[in-house]
Amino acid sequence: MYIDTEKKKEIFGKYGKSNSDTGSAESQIALFSYRISHLTEHLKTNRKDYTTARSLTKLVAKRRALLNYLYDIDIERYRAIIKALGLRR
Repeated sequence: MYIDTEKKKEIFGKYGKSNSDTGSAESQIALFSYRISHLTEHLKTNRKDYTTARSLTKLVAKRRALLNYLYDIDIERYRAIIKALGLRR
């Protein structure tokens, strides 16, 4: 599998509060962003993989929903995660 527990702990440690912080919005957004970039690279070489394309669309929607939630709750945390991940609004 393309993402193992060590990579997840690294992502959670960098963007969350700790290595085991799997529930915060920032850590989930960071994990979704990692998965989205991986699936995007896969789809560049496998154009007709429609199942992966559908999964990618669902992941983008989940990330967008979390970003909207963070925007409504705390604008500073939203701006920080956008800047850290290099996302555009």
